[in-house]
Amino acid sequence: MPTAEEIYTKVSETLVDALGVDDDEVTPDATLVGDLGAESIDFLDIVFRLEKNFSIKIPRGELFPESLAADTTLVKDGMVTPAGVAELKKRMPHADVDSFAKNPKVENIQELFTVQMIVNFVQRKLAGTST
Repeated sequence: MPTAEEIYTKVSETLVDALGVDDDEVTPDATLVGDLGAESIDFLDIVFRLEKNFSIKIPRGELFPESLAADTTLVKDGMVTPAGVAELKKRMPHADVDSFAKNPKVENIQELFTVQMIVNFVQRKLAGTST
């Protein structure tokens, strides 16, 4: 099993390749959309590259949950409900959902998608921990 540092390095290289950013832009707290300019199509490329670089399988929606904002039991008036926050924690144990919960606007969900979140996900995946 690679070390946390080795995983971070490989995730960083993956993001540099997928997003065409400079390696100094990829920091643990960098958000994929806000800081690194990722678009929806890039998320598919990132998943593909992570699968290849780490020899893992990432089912659709596992790393980047889909359709949460469309669920009216999880989102109301542009805010993620407490049930929605609980669902995010369940679907994304690799993300810092507690920080998001302080201001759970739907548009802030993308702030969960950080470099460190991907590193955490890959660590859990390689360790065989279910996400």
